[in-house]
Amino acid sequence: MNEKTPRLLVLVGPTGSGKTETAIRLAESLNGEIISADSRYFFKELKIGTAKPGLDERGDIPHHLIDVTDLDHPWSLGEFIIEAKKFVIDINERGRFPILVGGSGQYIHAITENWSVPAQEPDHRLRDQIELIGSQIGFEKLHMMLSWVDPQASRIIDARNHRRTIRALEVMMLSGYRFSDLRQTKEPIYDQLIIGINWSREELYVRIDKRINQMISGGLIEETKSVINAGKTDQLSKTGIIGYTEMLYYLAGKTTLEETIRLIRRNTRRFIRHQANWFKPDDAAINWFNAQDPAMLENMLGLVRNRFQIKPQVSRESPDS
Repeated sequence: MNEKTPRLLVLVGPTGSGKTETAIRLAESLNGEIISADSRYFFKELKIGTAKPGLDERGDIPHHLIDVTDLDHPWSLGEFIIEAKKFVIDINERGRFPILVGGSGQYIHAITENWSVPAQEPDHRLRDQIELIGSQIGFEKLHMMLSWVDPQASRIIDARNHRRTIRALEVMMLSGYRFSDLRQTKEPIYDQLIIGINWSREELYVRIDKRINQMISGGLIEETKSVINAGKTDQLSKTGIIGYTEMLYYLAGKTTLEETIRLIRRNTRRFIRHQANWFKPDDAAINWFNAQDPAMLENMLGLVRNRFQIKPQVSRESPDS
């Protein structure tokens, strides 16, 4: 990489690992700006159930790709790639440091591995037909159908995300190629460093349970009701976002609140195991840091500054002040 190659710091880790707080503290020390690679953060309507950082939490650090669309117009992976690349270039050109943050494996890998995704134009009639089939046989069986014809695509697409399952089948039917074959990996285009936050599974589960309780007490039920009242129940259901999906069943009278919380915990644990398939502990491309090490942030900053030859910021205050 030459000195003109755009720099990029990537922070990964499982749900509930503390990426948001860590990214903000890194950005404060590195003159950085944060680019979200969390697909849940895109939706303006969803805040509590996504643990999206509020304006007060973000402070003076610019955050990008948060609240960029609504449930009626979900972004494709291709749209994310285009916008994320724009911000990486822009932030570098302004002399600041871009930090890509998220736990969505597809979105992180799409940037770090420079994916080219299918450019197939949508066929809404075909999409509606596939969706109708899914509603008739059940979307779990629809995802099973995807696994038969494209096992690789089924592994990277969450079975709860009906929209992506439908899109993969749609692209295959239109192009005649498997969805996974159309996704091409190329050489990275950034001078990039990937760091990760590592927790023991047991400690992470404790953190997750605490966060779920905070979401319930913080208004997750009311937030889900507001989406229902806005006439967007179907759109929310198709996202498959954990917390909201289970809450929709609760508000429809199909489960008790106690059972709903149990399901959210169970499904979150499953999702964490799914994330581990994207961000493996033995992945040589990821520099892992122990979350319970008091010096974690300091060690991260040391690696980043050494890697990119960044001098620590010097206070402008005089010794006598």
